[in-house]
Amino acid sequence: MAFVIGPACIDAQDRSCMDVCPVDCIYEGGRKTYINPTECIDCGACELACPEVAIFPARRAKGDETRESFRDGEVEFFSTVLPGRSEPLGNPGGAEAFGVVGVDIPLVADWDA
Repeated sequence: MAFVIGPACIDAQDRSCMDVCPVDCIYEGGRKTYINPTECIDCGACELACPEVAIFPARRAKGDETRESFRDGEVEFFSTVLPGRSEPLGNPGGAEAFGVVGVDIPLVADWDA
């Protein structure tokens, strides 16, 4: 995984990161956006564009419980069955064509921004 969207994005969702992503790998959940760890090419454009300073490289999560939780949440968002869905999102191949997911992993309700 290259980049992670952290707690500063919760309920902010500026979407500037989505506009600059060259591979369209940032998906919109209910309260935050999520970077697909398989589709991300580690270019860093999203990190530079984020006005909330919510995006960080996954390697910077090590040793920080909150960041580790968000890093793991990015993986979980695409690999588990989300509420209201019958199968995991997996790798849809682009957020724009897929559309708004509109839900979050169950833990997001417990996170405070």
